[in-house]
Amino acid sequence: MRLKTLTTTMALLAVSTLAITACTPQDATGGGASAVSPDAIKVGLISGGAHPYFQPWAPAGEKAKVDFKLGDVTFNETAAWDQTKQNDVINSMVANGYNAFGVFGVSPTDINSTFANLAKHGVATAALGSCPAGESNAADFCLSTDTQEAAYKAAKAAIEAMGGKGTLAHLTGNNVDSNTQRRIAGVKQAVAETNGAVTLLPDLTDVDKDLTTAQKAVSDLLASKGSQLNGIVSTAYNPAVAAATAVKDSGLKIKLVAIDDDATILSAIKDGSVSATVVQNPTGQAYVGTYALSKLASKQCTMTKPGEIVDSGSFVVDSKNVATYETERAEKTAQLQKDFDSKYLSCK
Repeated sequence: MRLKTLTTTMALLAVSTLAITACTPQDATGGGASAVSPDAIKVGLISGGAHPYFQPWAPAGEKAKVDFKLGDVTFNETAAWDQTKQNDVINSMVANGYNAFGVFGVSPTDINSTFANLAKHGVATAALGSCPAGESNAADFCLSTDTQEAAYKAAKAAIEAMGGKGTLAHLTGNNVDSNTQRRIAGVKQAVAETNGAVTLLPDLTDVDKDLTTAQKAVSDLLASKGSQLNGIVSTAYNPAVAAATAVKDSGLKIKLVAIDDDATILSAIKDGSVSATVVQNPTGQAYVGTYALSKLASKQCTMTKPGEIVDSGSFVVDSKNVATYETERAEKTAQLQKDFDSKYLSCK
């Protein structure tokens, strides 16, 4: 969202000392074998901090609460991009009876410790919007954009808009975030396929902290390289919004492909100043994530493959489908729910 902004994580993290003291379903049942009714299931949707990407999580969680008759679904974004604070938020909610969590971990390298501690106490967990770094996922499942694939799609669209040749700039998020590294790989893959026809400038990372940071980065880029640029691909939310305005105001003939569906981006696609954007599926992450978590928290279902990583979908939006892409995204969300029932969950 993340798109997703992560600040540099403090060196000393208290992840491994997450203290869960509340009576969880496992504590209450002596092993978690007894079924838990839907109205006793309380789901926490926890972002790493405030960011526009996560705003659809709140209404999607509310809809899931009603549709699946759950006890509660709460969206919390108060972690302030600090892993210790995020752990404190989760710990407090567990103490108040929450027995399932969908979490966008602040520290991709340390969030597995949080998931492992929750699992010891019978709490259902999902990595939402970002999978842990490395090869393992200690959450029950991860439901996230395949960020490398989404970035590849965006870069391919930018290269196509450029006529297949020229100089391309890449704007993205926190360099230490594993998602950022996947996006960088996706863009480089698309550029490599041009066999030298496209030159990629050094990746411009760490420019998604906020809109002001992004605006300065884009302004500096256009001032120093604008006359050389044929295209820009942004794989982070704030620089995408900043670039959409700056490129239009500059009058430069730069083809821009953005990320997500901020109103500024969609309006620019309609007026032709932005070539395309790649939208993600935060609504599907929260809605289907809550659905699957409720199944796991019920103690009637387990993951067929613990730690399963599921792509929540990404979609190229341009002038041809800007008015209709939401239908495609809704269809993907419905299919994801069906896939959990048919492939990813094993239920009694």
